[in-house]
Amino acid sequence: MGLEALNERVKHDLAYLCFGGANWVRAREHAEGHVYDVVIAGGGQSGLGAAFGLLRERISNILIIDENAAGQEGPWDTYARMVTLRTPKHLTSIDLGVPSLTFRSWWEAQAGIEGWKEMDKIPRGDWMNYLRWYREVLGLPVRNEVKLDLIEPAQDGIYRLHVTGKGHRGNVILARKVVLATGIQGGGRWHIPSLIADHLPRQLYAHTSEEIDFERLKGKKVAVLGGGASAFDNANHAFASGVAEAHVFVRRAQLPQVNPIRQMEQSGMIERFHALPAADKYQVISHFFQFNQPPTNDTFNRAASWPGFELHLNSPWLGAEAAGQAAKIRTAHGVYTFDFLIISTGLVSDPALRPELRLVEEHIARWKDCYEAPPELRNEQIDAHPYLSPGFAMTSKSEQGKALLHGLFVFNYSALASCGLSASAISGTKGAVPKLVTGIADQLFLDDREQILREFYEYNEPEFTAAWSKREKI
Repeated sequence: MGLEALNERVKHDLAYLCFGGANWVRAREHAEGHVYDVVIAGGGQSGLGAAFGLLRERISNILIIDENAAGQEGPWDTYARMVTLRTPKHLTSIDLGVPSLTFRSWWEAQAGIEGWKEMDKIPRGDWMNYLRWYREVLGLPVRNEVKLDLIEPAQDGIYRLHVTGKGHRGNVILARKVVLATGIQGGGRWHIPSLIADHLPRQLYAHTSEEIDFERLKGKKVAVLGGGASAFDNANHAFASGVAEAHVFVRRAQLPQVNPIRQMEQSGMIERFHALPAADKYQVISHFFQFNQPPTNDTFNRAASWPGFELHLNSPWLGAEAAGQAAKIRTAHGVYTFDFLIISTGLVSDPALRPELRLVEEHIARWKDCYEAPPELRNEQIDAHPYLSPGFAMTSKSEQGKALLHGLFVFNYSALASCGLSASAISGTKGAVPKLVTGIADQLFLDDREQILREFYEYNEPEFTAAWSKREKI
């Protein structure tokens, strides 16, 4: 078909859906300038999907901001180091039910139907290229190199977003609604254990989320801490970059084998998670955390095939210290010395860790404020997650905070406990984006309820104008 033909097909399909109709949201005026109905922080897959969903609902006075350069949004060309995505290729996501916007349509336009059949998993770089095309073909309003520094609640339900970056002329953006589509780390921060952070100089280690100069590690001996999929992605990447040895250390006695995401994709759990009572949600996510996401078989086998690969099971790190230009790691099975450490220990979710929320975070309800888990299930990680509405809206601990939080939506990984596998997970975006959009649209509608109802009752525009007179009988 070719991409040009696909682009025309997208326009054709969207025209059939009446995409691009007149914006129904009442405009707001402000002395400081233009007020956007919605500003989305984050131009990766979640932010782009949210923007398309809003446009489909005729909410067009929107803006996406992203701190990265155009085409570098999200992890795919930065710290993601897997060869292919882990998500099955047949799952749809931010196309929102428009066949011509699916990854498959984009792929077949270039590689043909046979090319789709031959593909096992989606190559990471091709997924990023698909997102670039998606943004372009839909004409989504993204302003790059703009970083959100602070969310300041203002008067009359308007937020002042303090931003920095060369891609923005001023330092404040006004918005009625704010969506934090800030990715996996956007609800907290990446986690580095204190035994490493407190005892080693920074040049001896890096988290997997950071930029790593693999070039200088050629011929070196590295250790990877963690047993999840990302640990093996980074081991593979290190070997491909020329390291001599890569040792993966896992605290478990066995690698996780079960991936609960696969069951969630088939059972309706992803789409209907919001309908569960709080007790079930808590228990589901607690169970989910017990498994972690195992490496795919091809990723593990690729890593294990390198001559310098070693797997250390039942080997949590008990201590770390610098030994000249190297790091010495102590485990129950011995002491090891490495030239560099790669830390794959995940993240911590808590609104208190986000600097942009510092004016409002004390009011944000967490799970520990809204649900008391049984002692045997209690999990500090889950307790620190924000307690969100089914439409991803923040909720308040008290009456005082309601007005300050009204209009803030969390569409990053910290929505996991409240809304399930949704934001920042390709498997979840298909069902999550419509819920987010409905939550935003409902708020905008109810905020303007009095004006909308007044206009409805006052509406008096004639539609039937035909003239009729009774005919005389002959």
